[in-house]
Amino acid sequence: MSPLERARGAIGARFRLHGRCVAHGLDCVGLAGLAHGIAVPRGYALRGGSVAQVCDAAAAAGLARVDDARPGDLVLFAAGAGQLHLAIASDDGVIHADAALRRVVERPGVPPWPELARWRCKEN
Repeated sequence: MSPLERARGAIGARFRLHGRCVAHGLDCVGLAGLAHGIAVPRGYALRGGSVAQVCDAAAAAGLARVDDARPGDLVLFAAGAGQLHLAIASDDGVIHADAALRRVVERPGVPPWPELARWRCKEN
């Protein structure tokens, strides 16, 4: 199963900070881990962290940084002041854990946040 298929399988799961499974809820980090089949950190704040920390964690998880866009990519956004957000690229938008909507959703179109980095599994 591809990262995009795994992310789509999580659509509708409730939002839960530090959530790591569809049954109990996911946050954006948990969705990234589920979609890409990687271990992800725990114990972080909703705001804070640095782009360098996320880049280091993605590399340590075996993801390759890329410049071209493909469905299934893990994408890092600047969602607000001091707030980073991860999403999975889809065919026409992104799949992400939306804290305001309290669930994982697929958002069509161009995301409203500036893109900071993008990764994919090395074998893809």
